[in-house]
Amino acid sequence: MNWHRQFCRVGIVAILVLLEISAQAVPVDLPVTSDSFIGTWQAQFQGKIFLTIKLSQQDGKLGGTISHSRIQLDKNGELTSAEQEDGEDAISDASFKGNGLRLTAKEEVSQDTTQCEMKLTGTDQAEFQLLSSPPDGAAPKPWKLTRITATADSSQSRSQDIKAKLGAAAQTWLAGQFGTAMAASTSSAGDSTALPGTSAAAANASAGTALLKISNTALDAMLRKNIDGLPRRVNDRFKNQGDMVNFVLIGSEQQVQSALDTAGWHLADRDDKLAVLNAIDQTYQNKDYLAMPMSTLYLFDRPQDFGYEEADPYAVVATRHHFRLWKAPFTWNEQTVWVGAGTHDIGFEKDQRNGKVTHKIDPSVDGERDNIGATLQKAGKIRSMNFYLPPDAVQDAKNATGGGYHSDGRLLVVTMQ
Repeated sequence: MNWHRQFCRVGIVAILVLLEISAQAVPVDLPVTSDSFIGTWQAQFQGKIFLTIKLSQQDGKLGGTISHSRIQLDKNGELTSAEQEDGEDAISDASFKGNGLRLTAKEEVSQDTTQCEMKLTGTDQAEFQLLSSPPDGAAPKPWKLTRITATADSSQSRSQDIKAKLGAAAQTWLAGQFGTAMAASTSSAGDSTALPGTSAAAANASAGTALLKISNTALDAMLRKNIDGLPRRVNDRFKNQGDMVNFVLIGSEQQVQSALDTAGWHLADRDDKLAVLNAIDQTYQNKDYLAMPMSTLYLFDRPQDFGYEEADPYAVVATRHHFRLWKAPFTWNEQTVWVGAGTHDIGFEKDQRNGKVTHKIDPSVDGERDNIGATLQKAGKIRSMNFYLPPDAVQDAKNATGGGYHSDGRLLVVTMQ
């Protein structure tokens, strides 16, 4: 199965599903994060509040307080009376236990500790249970907690933000379905250095080049010889030539992955069966799904070793910066060499091979080449950067799906720190 086309076919369904689930409860069988618990929670007995828990991020860790309460239980651990008292204990430790949050509260004077556990049952609903039992009674049954309206505004804002982004992605999808795909510019969120590489080709390519700090030292002769011997383009499984090879990274796998992670690139999902579920899972956790799988292309007669992408949340279905990496069959100065092909998806168009819908790339592929260099440069993870024009350079061609592109033919060669 060609996962790239399959994801496009289910893309609109996934968007609609995500729109629906964005306002629904968090299921208890999905992993949760500290953000899921932040806020003020309260428990009531006979209509009166008897317990208040305040949770927040403190120095990068989850912390807060638990109010003092006076409770009485029957022999089955059910509440018979409960009321809130003055004072509160600080939460000295908060750690995840499966899908629950284990809390340890410490009394300020006696330093006695109490352990309890919270489990989410909905977006603003949870169960709270004391883990210690009275010496002469049954263990307390769980109590229902409700997150009060102090956090409702942020939850509502998050829901509206999700729907707005999904709505924009759905519009782009529909435009592509009807053959009117927009050349949308999607740069890294909040990154003024990342180059959009939109269909305003020449302007963006020149802007990208101006931002890059190119080394004054020429490339080593042996490295130039090896680059000269590289294939100029990648191909699909049917041997149709496609995207051009437009950059080279030099460094260990760890150096390259660390640099790309710091630069804001996301490793693409490889498991085509779990990708949509991962997208839904990330949304349930108030996270952004930025790891959509990409189609398999070939260089050196083998598929890419890694795929990376950079996009706005949710719009990744329709528009994204992305590239593929292959480990080269040679090294330089005993360092691993990685060969890359980068393009910028800006919408959808007809696949000339089969008439189906596929991603449309920005025809100015130099913009994406320079965007990759600019993000790595901003991350401060490179030692040097050079442009190199090989013989028989690609300047005007079509990718494997029939979309045209053009380039000045140069490769960007980046040596990692």
